[in-house]
Amino acid sequence: MLKPLAAVAVALSTPYWLPKAVVGLRVRVFARINGAEGVVVPNSQVDAERFAELYAHPAADGRSRGAGLSDLFWYWLAPGPEVHQEHLEPGPRYDAVARTTTAILAGSSAELSALATRRAAAVLDELVPGEVTLLRLRDLMMPVWAEFFYELVFREPCPPDARRLIVDNAEDVINSLKNTRLRHMGRRTRLTGYLLRRLAAGEVPHELPAELATPRDRAHYLQGTFFNTAVVQMSEAMAHLLLVLATRPALQRRLAEHPEDDHDLGNVMNETLRLYPLFGIAHRVTSADIDLGDVHYPAGTVLCFDYPAYHATGYTDPERFDPDRWDRLSAKDAHHIPFGVAANRPCPAWRLAPLVMRAVTREVLGRFTLHSSVSHTRSIPHRAPCLLVARERPLPRHRIAAVLALLRLRDRWEDVGRSLLQFGLGGWMVLDARRSRPTERWFARHDTQGRPLPTAAAHPRRREAHPDGVDDSEGPPSGCPHLR
Repeated sequence: MLKPLAAVAVALSTPYWLPKAVVGLRVRVFARINGAEGVVVPNSQVDAERFAELYAHPAADGRSRGAGLSDLFWYWLAPGPEVHQEHLEPGPRYDAVARTTTAILAGSSAELSALATRRAAAVLDELVPGEVTLLRLRDLMMPVWAEFFYELVFREPCPPDARRLIVDNAEDVINSLKNTRLRHMGRRTRLTGYLLRRLAAGEVPHELPAELATPRDRAHYLQGTFFNTAVVQMSEAMAHLLLVLATRPALQRRLAEHPEDDHDLGNVMNETLRLYPLFGIAHRVTSADIDLGDVHYPAGTVLCFDYPAYHATGYTDPERFDPDRWDRLSAKDAHHIPFGVAANRPCPAWRLAPLVMRAVTREVLGRFTLHSSVSHTRSIPHRAPCLLVARERPLPRHRIAAVLALLRLRDRWEDVGRSLLQFGLGGWMVLDARRSRPTERWFARHDTQGRPLPTAAAHPRRREAHPDGVDDSEGPPSGCPHLR
């Protein structure tokens, strides 16, 4: 009798222990596959107070070449990781691309906020027309930002077919990054083809960098910067922010009752991005020796800057969500770098993101109350399930409570299957990236500014059959996959 009861108890408790056990195993297996490359900071030698000093060091400027981690990141961001702004090596090509990105993202605060509000309103009208809707917040936000960044790039409204291409591409990138799906390169290259056609027709109203020599390079730049990273990161940021509000009714009510209170909403956004930073680890390769006095890193060292670890230092209660802490903190002294370090490749959307996030949040809260009972982690692999209820037609509390109980139960059991799926797919992709070695192959044939090396020109290679189904120079990225 006891054995069947024990088996039942183990089965029923599975959602509470199995996902964590699988994640722990996944971390160990991925570390074994990737090897011990990289010095993770903060650490015992470089504490949080010196984290920013090391991050901002002029010699901590290498991005892709020489880091085995880059193979995995290039793998996930293909096609075109070799021209992705975040993965370009320092030099004229990076400088030109960064200037272009800044110009495309430029605009007055009023214009950018109004554009974000319009795009959010149109998508909400389309996707949440009823009085009660159960959806996943990241899925809701993807088309909002697809339309927003399309309009910044093309200076015209986004047609439905283009939005579908962008969303398919962005979803495929982030799902593979989170190891919930394998890559489907066909979805990505369809967007590349669309961008190539628009470029050929002269329909991109921006001067793109001359340092991107070919139409494919320019298409990959637009795709990687605006329709991969920008759409994905803004969708993730909004999913985190709205899920925070959905699980804190009093805070949500306070913001909804005072929609123009930038201070209060700003505190909530700061605390959300502190507790759930969009980046897990950013790696840099030292181009020269770095001597901090008591610690020395030789040239070629791969430095892995751990955002969650840094964001958890300097606070007495780092695990607690407390937006009011920002009334007691100096932004200058806080351990908080949601958009990176200004001296070392800050996020080009550091100014734009807070503006448009405020605008979209106000549009959502003006229409709906949000309710959720799911877990909330930095990687947010469940895409933030949430119940949206029209403000003018509120549901009785007992009905909301029943939905939340079912939602919590579903999330627990989904986490069991999802953790096993991530373990299997993640391991396969890490091995595939190590096998294909996209970064290593690229730099064996090109210099840091993308120019073919003399030896490569003297001995041209036949185009190889590549697992991406594209030119063999277009491969994967790397990083610490367990942090995704």
